[in-house]
Amino acid sequence: MDISRASNFERFMFDLLGRDAGRTAALFRHGSFTLPRDEHARVADYGFVSGRSTHADRIATIRALWGESGRLIDPHTADGLKVAREHVQPGVPMIVLETAQPAKFARTIEEAVGRAPPRPQAFDGIEQLPQRVLVLPADAAAVKSAIAERCRVAP
Repeated sequence: MDISRASNFERFMFDLLGRDAGRTAALFRHGSFTLPRDEHARVADYGFVSGRSTHADRIATIRALWGESGRLIDPHTADGLKVAREHVQPGVPMIVLETAQPAKFARTIEEAVGRAPPRPQAFDGIEQLPQRVLVLPADAAAVKSAIAERCRVAP
């Protein structure tokens, strides 16, 4: 699961850089970047810590939580939980938010616990429903226009 360019990271950088959209876009254009020391130091102001989770780690975390509590979690949440457990401090609450529906990752869940996750009833027959796709150019104005055309405000 490679989320090396996750959109939430771009949103964080946008906030870190004083909500400067042009600068944020310029940084992400090159695939990697280095922040000046003063900006990098401000990351700590947000209270973030980081860690690493491999596929084997997420499988082990899903399996462990399933064994401990009977709860199934998705792979993204497993990554967060694995890293969070490495940073637990006595007397300091640690909260990990579930990020996705385990049923979306049935193969990974089955690899971890030996069975497919239950599918929420609301998803029954979803494959047979009509699909709607709108291909747009990579242009902010076109996206805004498409949203405005399709989203009406109720009176």
